[in-house]
Amino acid sequence: MIKHFVSFMNDESGATAIEYGLIAALISVALITGASALGSALNTQFNALSTKLNYAG
Repeated sequence: MIKHFVSFMNDESGATAIEYGLIAALISVALITGASALGSALNTQFNALSTKLNYAG
């Protein structure tokens, strides 16, 4: 029984899975933030282009 307990206490596979989950969550947050910033920049550019086209026609 003590062998199983010691083996359980030395098993780090669950900690590794949690670390990978945290890394994936941080990458997801970074991607969402970047996509949001890119979307805002593109929206600004398309609005400026639209305004220029309206004045040209």
